[in-house]
Amino acid sequence: MSDLRFDGRVAIITGAGGGLGRAHALELARRGAMVLVNDIGQSPGPDGTLSSAAQRVVDEIIAVGGQAAVNVDSVSTPEGGLAIVDAALTAFGRVDILVNNAGILRDKAFHKMDSAMIDAVIDVHLKGALYVTQPAFRLMREQGYGRIVSTSSASGLFGNFGQANYGAAKAGLAGLTRVLALEGVGHGVCANAIAPIAATQMTHGILGDLADKVSPDSVSPLVAYLAHEDCAVNGHVYSVAGGRVARIFVAETVGVVLPQNTAEGVRDHLEMIDQVDILGCHQPSSLDDETTIIAKALSEVS
Repeated sequence: MSDLRFDGRVAIITGAGGGLGRAHALELARRGAMVLVNDIGQSPGPDGTLSSAAQRVVDEIIAVGGQAAVNVDSVSTPEGGLAIVDAALTAFGRVDILVNNAGILRDKAFHKMDSAMIDAVIDVHLKGALYVTQPAFRLMREQGYGRIVSTSSASGLFGNFGQANYGAAKAGLAGLTRVLALEGVGHGVCANAIAPIAATQMTHGILGDLADKVSPDSVSPLVAYLAHEDCAVNGHVYSVAGGRVARIFVAETVGVVLPQNTAEGVRDHLEMIDQVDILGCHQPSSLDDETTIIAKALSEVS
């Protein structure tokens, strides 16, 4: 089978000055994409001086014959999100792919977390994705094609101590992905999300021996597939680390229609309510599906 190429396609990658974003930018550029590298940060060069992290990645791409442009607008405001999309249009004339990757950490136990720590993380991860995706989604919808890949996290989908702000934002991105999948499907736009584990500056010192096995570039092949026109899935979330890929999905137990709909009825039937039978679990694909499941269950006892 032929290689998955992105010739003629334009990709925006936020937070692409290092770590996962840099790896994604290099992978898509290697496959022919024109890449807008967005990052507000600075990184040290060989001589120790600081320079634009985004520019350094752009230079890497151009040095190997790729096409890339730099952008240093912040994702955390509506104006910044629009400016990022406009920069891609100015540089390359269109937008086909958006990878929402920008992120920060402000970890602390929830009872000690202040409002500034909450706001900063929500602004970058969740609002940032919303602010960049909305103008990009409008363009994709109008042109009848687009691919959106957002970066969720196991911290939001499964929980992690000390990351209430980060987990809430990352869980929100999974919800955003589901909605975009439903709204975009009739317009050639697919939206999916990844929940990666990789050895980056954000995870430095916490992965132990696993760090050697989960490089950022081990995540990028999945991103490349989800960003490609051949992508056959929509609205999915994938765990990815070190070349291992697994789908994460929301399901629900068969449940119980309570004979007496009271608090005591819940208590007395909780074991049945919580009982997990993977063969009998429902996997709603939308709120409409969930409503249908509930209506069917109620009709069977009426």
